[in-house]
Amino acid sequence: MHTHDMKPVLDPALFDAAAVSEETARFNAGLEAMLADLPATHEVPVEVTRKAREEGKGIFPIRGPLEGSSWRELANGNRVRISPVAEPRGIFLHIHGGGWTLGSPEHFDMPNQEIAASTGMTVVSVKYRLAPEHVWPAQLEDCIAAFDWVRAEWPDLPVVIGGESAGGHLTGSLLVALRDAGRMARVAGAVFNYGCFDMRMTASMANWGARKLVLSTPTVAWFIDNVMPEAATRAGPVASPLLADLSGMPPALFQVGTNDPLMDDTLQLAARWAGAGIETGLAVYPGGVHAFDAFDLDIARAFRARQIGFINDCL
Repeated sequence: MHTHDMKPVLDPALFDAAAVSEETARFNAGLEAMLADLPATHEVPVEVTRKAREEGKGIFPIRGPLEGSSWRELANGNRVRISPVAEPRGIFLHIHGGGWTLGSPEHFDMPNQEIAASTGMTVVSVKYRLAPEHVWPAQLEDCIAAFDWVRAEWPDLPVVIGGESAGGHLTGSLLVALRDAGRMARVAGAVFNYGCFDMRMTASMANWGARKLVLSTPTVAWFIDNVMPEAATRAGPVASPLLADLSGMPPALFQVGTNDPLMDDTLQLAARWAGAGIETGLAVYPGGVHAFDAFDLDIARAFRARQIGFINDCL
């Protein structure tokens, strides 16, 4: 191969401050200024933050509950939130974020309805038990139960699994657990949006510090302590998918912004995915903060379009 034929797998220009659009830079500055006057998530009682989110307060726009999505009770007492289409081409099993401690499927009705409308897939969002009341592996067990229900309800349809932040982590953990059990048939793809893939913390997460830009090192340490209080648990390949053997995994899309302390998690797991010989898409958004896709930004629209395009390609 001639050297001029070689292209960088990851363009360093994406990480240059000059690549950040004026819109994104302006948004980030405003967000950081607002967060400076608020207590960090780990400084507020869990029940207070949960109540505020249910009331639509906080930094994130209200994206649910919406008409058109509804709850279904499962036999084991669990629930899932369904955003249906009339004749689904497949199922998108969504796992929500919130540091394993916060959040609910109904907060994601808007993006999940957009996925359903744009892909022809019924979206099923998992309501898993939250930490610290329920510690690992309760969250994984609930994701497995939801997957089992989906396969029983739609035995012939392909399934794409995906989520954001803690939901990205649980997507990886679920896939490792399913693969280890020989249960990957009809899993057609995976979407990993700015997940945490090493519960011991990657360098970008550990080195971020106290700067409050949605996440910070103390906040993520608190989230991890909530869900996995036993530090020894964190080095397992199911608990930390970055450490797992990745053979037999489906095609995957990885997305992250360059102002996300979890950036290394995405870059490293995407590299390992590709290194396992699996089709891998990686989209890096200059200046994107953690969960930037929840806001009205050009990079958020590009993020959602890339996700929908990948899910369609999986079918």
